[in-house]
Order: sequence, then structure tokens, then C-alpha cells
Amino acid sequence: MNEDRAARYQRLKRRVSLASLAWSVLLLGGLLATGGSVWLRDYAQAVAANIPAGLAAPATVVLYVAALTLIGEIGSLPLAFYSSFIVERRYELSNEPFGGWLRDQAKSLAIGLVLGAGAASVIYFLIRLSPAGWWLPAGAVFALVIVGLTNLAPVLLLPLFYTLKPLDREALRVRLVAMAERAGARVLGVYEWGLGEKTKKANAALTGIGSTRRILVSDTMLAEYSEDEIEVVMAHELAHHVYGDIWKGIVFESLLILAGFFAAARVLSAAVGPLGLNGPGDVAGLPLLLLAAGAVSLVMLPVAHAISRAHERRADRFALELTKNPGAFVSAMRRLGAQNLAEEDPSELVQWLFHSHPPIRERVAAAEAFKV
Repeated sequence: MNEDRAARYQRLKRRVSLASLAWSVLLLGGLLATGGSVWLRDYAQAVAANIPAGLAAPATVVLYVAALTLIGEIGSLPLAFYSSFIVERRYELSNEPFGGWLRDQAKSLAIGLVLGAGAASVIYFLIRLSPAGWWLPAGAVFALVIVGLTNLAPVLLLPLFYTLKPLDREALRVRLVAMAERAGARVLGVYEWGLGEKTKKANAALTGIGSTRRILVSDTMLAEYSEDEIEVVMAHELAHHVYGDIWKGIVFESLLILAGFFAAARVLSAAVGPLGLNGPGDVAGLPLLLLAAGAVSLVMLPVAHAISRAHERRADRFALELTKNPGAFVSAMRRLGAQNLAEEDPSELVQWLFHSHPPIRERVAAAEAFKV
């Protein structure tokens, strides 16, 4: 019965994701086809007209991005409300009141505005410097940004949404730190991750790189899982750092961004005339840039998922070899699958298109076949 319920839940979440993607494509394509993007640029320029001349161009970009982001947010808000509030409550996974959900949406919007305006400002600055070759330095800058965000997110962004506090279970803390040291992954602390005020789901993670690497265990996991189960879950997370999966992911994502920028540069150059743009550096072409770069990422998504599933299988194997406790691994996977409503055995097509992790049934079977 849980599998059927989980399958229905995941199917609804996938449908909303596809609807959200469709909305983004329709919005960006519609702005280009109707001239709405040029109108937004003109409006942004008019507002920025009173700004000193040297700042007018970057201000126009920031104002355009703000307007585009707000339009996108208004259109996607019903989908977000249905997916992350209605569906989560329908399946008894949410603890978050509407006010808390709304605050999180506002925080996400604010962060998106800041990051989006900053990213667009860098891109259009580089386009003004080199209309044909901007994509290469832009790719390098964004690779550095990804590294920075990966390093700083645990200490700057995560606390904006969740309560984090040092784990007060000393025996478990010592056990997890000792395991990390055995695996060769130094950590700077073990923290209780306050998921329980928002969701009934359980999770654990090893976040950050270098000086911000820390172990996080959700309060929902601490409340119901044995220490053996928590240890084997964290052993899996440690594997990603031991094998450099975080850095491999950063490299892969950076290459995707570079390829996306290259495609966007070619498309923008060809579309200047047909779209009535003033040149590649015209911010009215931003929807086209986003569509071209997004198309590259979308096409490569199954490849990214396949790589991720391979890394997850290797991390499972590492956890079993490190802890020598397949029983705890099996019980933890089954408990996580039931608690988080994960599909036990999705179709091959669903895995190929949507899943970054192997199915629960496959992971359990591998652990049951493991020889201690």
C-alpha cells in the first residue's frame, strides 16, 4: 500500500515540475514572440534614466531581471503552493503552517532576485566587453561562484530556512566524527538539522567543502532511527567526499554552464535582427539566453542523473564496507523510503528522466547481497 501511495505522490510532484517547466518556457518564449521583452527593457531604461550615466546600463539590467523574476514568481506561485503546501499536507508530510510557507517563499524570492541580478550583471558586463567571446570568461566566473556557494551555503543560506544547533547527543557525535576520521574526511562539527518544524521527512547530509564541512542529522531522523542506522546513512554521505563526488559535480555543472553560454552566444548573435535587439548586449535578449542555456542543461539532465546514480551506488558500497552493517543499511533505506514516500521501483523511463538516486528496492537488494 505504501508503494502505491508513494507512486501517486511522486507522480503528482513530477507533473507539477513539468508544469513549472512549461510555464517558464511559455513565459520566456512569449516575451520574445510578443515584444514583451523589449517593452520590459524600455521600462527598465526609463526607470534607470535618472541614475548617473555610468550606472544606467547595469541598473537597467538589474531592473529588468527584477521585473522578469517577479512575473515568473507570480505565475509559478499557484504551482508552488499546490506542490509544496497542498500535496505535502495531503500526504501528511508537512508540519509547516501557511505563514511559515509564505515566509520561505519570500526568502527564496529575495535570494533569487539577488543572485539573478548579480549573475545577469556579470554576463552583460562581459558581453559589453566582448560581444562574441563573453561566454568563456562568463563560464569561468560562474564556476568560481558555484565553488563559493557550495562552500558558503551551509553557513549562510541553510540557516535562513532551518534551525541548526550542535548535536547534544555526545556518544553519537563522537561516533560520527570518529567514522569521518576513519574515512579520511575531516569535519568541523555535527549539527542537529531542524527539519521537524516544516516536514515529517528525514534526512542527513555532509555539507560544505574545506573549512565549512559539517555533518547534519535531521531532528526527524534523530527521533526515530537507531544510532547504527544513522551511522550507515552518514557513511554513505561521507563517501561522496571521499571519492570527490562534490568536486566532480562542480566540474560537470561548470561544463554544462559553459556549454549553455556558448549555445546562448551563438543563438543571441543570430537573433539580434529578427528580435529587434540593439545587439547581443541588449538585456531584452535575456529570455533567449535563458532558453538556450536551459535547453543544454535539459538535454544533458539524463546524463547527469545517470552519473549521479552511479555515484550513489558506489557510496552505498562504501557505507557497507566502512560500517560492515548491511542490516542497519537495509532498515535505514526501508525506513527512509516509507517516511519520505520514495518510489521503491519506478519505471526505467522515470529513473532515466527524473531520478538522481537508484530505486530503494535496488539499494536494499544490493545491501542484502553484501558479504561482510
